[in-house]
Amino acid sequence: MDEFKCKLRKEDQVQVIAGKNRGKQGKVIMIDRAKGRAIVAGVNMVKKAQKKRKQTDRGGIVEIEAPIDLSNVMIVCRKCGPTRIGYKIEGDAKKRVCRKCGEAL
Repeated sequence: MDEFKCKLRKEDQVQVIAGKNRGKQGKVIMIDRAKGRAIVAGVNMVKKAQKKRKQTDRGGIVEIEAPIDLSNVMIVCRKCGPTRIGYKIEGDAKKRVCRKCGEAL
């Protein structure tokens, strides 16, 4: 199976641009390149019935973040908000930059 090309990384601040969570922002917790999905903190919350694992654990219904498609999230620049990612080659290093203002991401 082909892996999706992904410019996003773990810990990036992203904004949801489509779907029921449109407009919400959060940090990327995990990226699944095989499926083209990402888990974003506080976005796409679902209720899940969880079994009690230890005697001290609490079972019951818990809320967890569900994966969201990579096409529905966009990186957020500190200056100009949601933007696309460009690359700038400085010496032998390749840096990710904002397409609108050119600031390093």
